[in-house]
Amino acid sequence: MKKWVCSTTERVPQHTCEEINKKIRNCTVCRIHFYLDADEDDLTDRIQELDEEWDTERVLETNAAMLITTTSLVGYLKTKCPCFLFTGAVGYCLLQHAVQGWCPSIPVIRRSGIRTAKEIQNEKTVMKLLRGDFMEGIGDPDEMLCMAEK
Repeated sequence: MKKWVCSTTERVPQHTCEEINKKIRNCTVCRIHFYLDADEDDLTDRIQELDEEWDTERVLETNAAMLITTTSLVGYLKTKCPCFLFTGAVGYCLLQHAVQGWCPSIPVIRRSGIRTAKEIQNEKTVMKLLRGDFMEGIGDPDEMLCMAEK
């Protein structure tokens, strides 16, 4: 049974069809496989690409902001326009996503292959492992945190 309020990092995958989650994971595994024999420069380039990849939250927020701005503008320009009801619906969907990790646009976003921040971070960690970032001696907690933040 799915919990109504899920953990922040698992809420989107828990409300995504398992088939889509597997497809996204398999694409990630294929990309990692491609980089297994890559040199340090290629791995660094891939890590930079991952830093710029949009996650589900960013896509959802952008779409919602565009819809709210557009309907608010139309509502301002036209009196007695019911488009503010649409603005309210978008706000409700954002609230539902914030609490549950699901809203009507999430299945579409996920089917498009958009990953969560955690899924992107997991690939980034593997790229760093392949590059040898974590082969340095472990010592000071501050140093370890700096390594993780690279």
